Amino acid sequence: MQPWCRGGWKARRRPQIPWPIARPLVQIPLSSPDLFGAPGLSGLATSEAFVAPDEEGRLIAAIDGVKLRPFRFQGWLGKRLTTSFGWRYDFDDASFTQGTPLPDWLLPLRDQAAAFAGLAPAEFEHALLIRYDPGAGIGWHKDRPVFEHVIGISLGNSATMRFRKRRPGGFDRFAAPMAPRSIYHLSGEARHLWEHSIAPMDVPRWSITFRSLSDKGRAISSAS
Repeated sequence: MQPWCRGGWKARRRPQIPWPIARPLVQIPLSSPDLFGAPGLSGLATSEAFVAPDEEGRLIAAIDGVKLRPFRFQGWLGKRLTTSFGWRYDFDDASFTQGTPLPDWLLPLRDQAAAFAGLAPAEFEHALLIRYDPGAGIGWHKDRPVFEHVIGISLGNSATMRFRKRRPGGFDRFAAPMAPRSIYHLSGEARHLWEHSIAPMDVPRWSITFRSLSDKGRAISSAS
């Protein structure tokens, strides 16, 4: 009951209960930060605004202008549409054969991508074009052992490249946002020890991937 005081009943003050302080979600880095304090994954290099907006439009139009086919894996058809140049890896029979040479419009982009990776353009003998229509993604995988360095350019809409590495009891995980017109380079641990994937999206997206051949790939190419 409220206490009475001169002039009427005295309102009892309600105790002040502090609200919990909202704290932002923090992604714990899975590898040591670089000298500037940014978390990273060993073997993964990224950069935004790698291509200009008008060039992005031309690249998307060029991808849509070639004949794309549904991705095939052991008889299963995926939602993403692809075509490759230089070399062709067949996921139905695991064959690796020489394909159509890279078109001229891809060569300047390959030169820029190779410079980003610090490698010679001629090392990147394979190119893969992909269109991800709404609902398409790419499951957990590592690139085939016939390839070594992997460079990708993301176009159209933002995506998140997810990484995981198995450990006792589960997985270590890492997420790398990919803005439109950004580039990534996979080498070392990120290329060989971690799987990566992109979840299905509800907006379209395009990508261009350049790959160099590994020692295994070069041995096959020399014998063909």
